[in-house]
Amino acid sequence: MGMTADEIVSEHPGLGLSDVHAALTYYYDHIEEIRQEMREEATAVAAAQSGTESLLESRLARMNHIS
Repeated sequence: MGMTADEIVSEHPGLGLSDVHAALTYYYDHIEEIRQEMREEATAVAAAQSGTESLLESRLARMNHIS
């Protein structure tokens, strides 16, 4: 969101600078997985808003048909 680590700590007093850096390290180590999860979540939200079957519902339906 464009904030510096120091700004994040200022906004969230329960976090230390080392916590923010640890979170950033995790993010960059798992960036593709996180981005994929974010895409899937956005798809599910869009489906829920449009009244169509969600990604979870479609996955569960496929699993039920496979079993």
